[in-house]
Amino acid sequence: MSGARWVEALRRARERRAPLREEPRTTAYRLVNGAPDGVPDVTVDLFESLHVVSLYRDFSADEERDLLEAMDAAWAPTSVYLKRRPREARHLANVAREALAPEEALRGAPVESLVARENGWRFLIRPAQGLSVGLYLDMRDTRAWLAEQARGLSVLNLFSYTCGFGVAARAGGARRVLNLDASRRVLDWGEENARLNAQDVDRYDYVAGDVFDWLERLARKGETFDVVVADPPSFATTRTSRFSAARDYASLAEACARVVAPGGRLVACCNLATLAPRRFEAQVTEGVARAGRRGGPFTSLGPSPVDFPASAEHPAALKVRVLELT
Repeated sequence: MSGARWVEALRRARERRAPLREEPRTTAYRLVNGAPDGVPDVTVDLFESLHVVSLYRDFSADEERDLLEAMDAAWAPTSVYLKRRPREARHLANVAREALAPEEALRGAPVESLVARENGWRFLIRPAQGLSVGLYLDMRDTRAWLAEQARGLSVLNLFSYTCGFGVAARAGGARRVLNLDASRRVLDWGEENARLNAQDVDRYDYVAGDVFDWLERLARKGETFDVVVADPPSFATTRTSRFSAARDYASLAEACARVVAPGGRLVACCNLATLAPRRFEAQVTEGVARAGRRGGPFTSLGPSPVDFPASAEHPAALKVRVLELT
């Protein structure tokens, strides 16, 4: 792809985001979403003035240089960080972290951290902290949905990462949110996000450990929640388990269904592009049935088409299905 075509595609992508650029309560959104924006294998996420560029194939040094020059011509970004993302997760272990996610800014001054806004909420972004910088932007509309539903409810936030769903639920008036993740580091980050939004922090509601182990414990104790949000990584390994969304989502849905209160809702999320929506829904249905529960029809949520455009050739990877259980 020539530099001139890149510049034109990048300018068009920015114009498509005009509704978001004009929304002062949101300063974090996707600026380029790959092929649907005319820039295959490239995404660009914007956080305030910070641009995080992700490459989904092996770009040559010349191609990377041409892309950055096109960005300079189209947008003149003040700060750019680069993430190289092999399509196969197993390749990650064989590549040095510094090669995948350089800690230094590719353009402009280094940014240790900044605060970006989403629907008026504040989130701490750390662009040098690896492949993930603190907020998954495709979940913006789902977080807004949860905030609208949460008043007076109890919420279990699984694979919580930096607790974006926890912040949204608390902002919406949830009476309790329990955040579970394997990493204490990201849970600490989640506590920082809560404080940024003037939310009280109870350490007992930020629990580090294996999610499957904790779901079993909660079920044994008879604890239930009005809303259970399951947003697992596509592939994960802990000391005690290995998880693959394509293979294991039914087991996850079963474990979740055992702790959903009668009349409560399971919010099942999956970002594995190769798992077709119908297969994903079938796994969720199978898991719920295994738990001896019944569910109503699925409600589909997902990323905003404003900054996550999709097409028949390039469908959205993210699938979010809400199911009310009896």
